[in-house]
Amino acid sequence: MENMKKEAFLGIDVGSISTKGVILNEEKEILSSAYIWTEGDPIGAVKKLIGLLEEKFDKEAYKIVATGTTGSARRLAGTITGATMIKNEITAHAVGTTSFYPETRTILEIGGQDSKIILVENGVAVDYAMNTLCAAGTGAFLSSQSRRLGIDVEDMGEIALRSKRPTQIAARCTVFAESDLVHKIQMGHSKEDIVAGLCQAVVANYLNNVGKGKRIVSPVVFQGGVSKNIGVVAAFEKALGCKVRVDENGHLMGAIGAALLAKSGTVRREFDFSVEDVEFKTREASCGRCSNNCEIVCVYRDGVLIDGWGNRCEKGDVMHRKQA
Repeated sequence: MENMKKEAFLGIDVGSISTKGVILNEEKEILSSAYIWTEGDPIGAVKKLIGLLEEKFDKEAYKIVATGTTGSARRLAGTITGATMIKNEITAHAVGTTSFYPETRTILEIGGQDSKIILVENGVAVDYAMNTLCAAGTGAFLSSQSRRLGIDVEDMGEIALRSKRPTQIAARCTVFAESDLVHKIQMGHSKEDIVAGLCQAVVANYLNNVGKGKRIVSPVVFQGGVSKNIGVVAAFEKALGCKVRVDENGHLMGAIGAALLAKSGTVRREFDFSVEDVEFKTREASCGRCSNNCEIVCVYRDGVLIDGWGNRCEKGDVMHRKQA
C-alpha cells in the first residue's frame, strides 16, 4: 500500500511576521496549506504549521518525498524539517510565480516587515531589490495605522475604494507618515480619504525605495499579505498605468516556490510529521578560535547538536568539531 501512494512536496516559508506552508502534488495542486503568525518563535511556528498542514493532508493517498524551505529563517526551518532544498526568497518567489504565470516580467511583493521587487526575463529572475530599514511601505505599517483609525486591517481596501479625494500622506518614513496622519485626522479629513491616502503612500514609498531605478514592465504580479488589500492594488495600477495581477494564493507563493524547488531537486527524503513533537532549541556561542570571533548558532534536537552556522572559517565549524 505504501508504494501505491502518490508523491507530494512540502514547502515552508518562514518570515519575521508570518510563516506559510503548502503541500503540492505532482500537478502543482495544493493539497494542504496554512498561514500563521511567527510571533518571534520560528521553531514554534514551524512546528505549529506542520500540525495544521497534517490535519488537512491525506496521508493515506500521498507521501511527502521532498521538502523545501525559504524565507529569513530558511536555514533553521530546513534543519528542523530535514529539508532537501533550502533557497532564498527571491528564487522561491520567482519560481513559484513563473510556474503559474510564465509571462510574468515584474513581481511586486510586500509582506509584514519587508518588501521586494523581482524583475524576470524568460522565466528567470535577472534583478531584484529589497527594502532596508524603512517600514512605511509594509504590512506592519498598515496594521499599526488601522489600529490608530479603529478599523480592521482586512477592511482597509474596501474603505479606500469608497474615497473620492484620497488624502496626501507623507510616505518618506513611518514617523513622518504617522505624524502627517494625525495632522490630517485633526483637520477633519474623512476616514475613507485617509485610508485611501495610506494605500497610496504605501505604493509611493515602495516605488521610490524598493522600485527606485527599476524598469517595471507588464505583466505585473503582486504578492505578499498586502496584496490582499484591494486599495493598495488599485493604487499600484494607477501609479503604474497597467493591470496588476493578484493570485488568490499569492500570500503563499514563497512556500509554493520552495515546494517546487524541492520537487525539481535530485534528493528525495520522506518527511516525518512526528517532527512536530520533537524538542528543538537554539543556542548562540562565541567561537573565539580566531580574530573573527564569530557568533555561532547551534541547533539541538532533543539535546543533541544537529547543525550550526555563522562561522566564517573552518575553525568555527561546530559540526566538523563534533564529528572529529
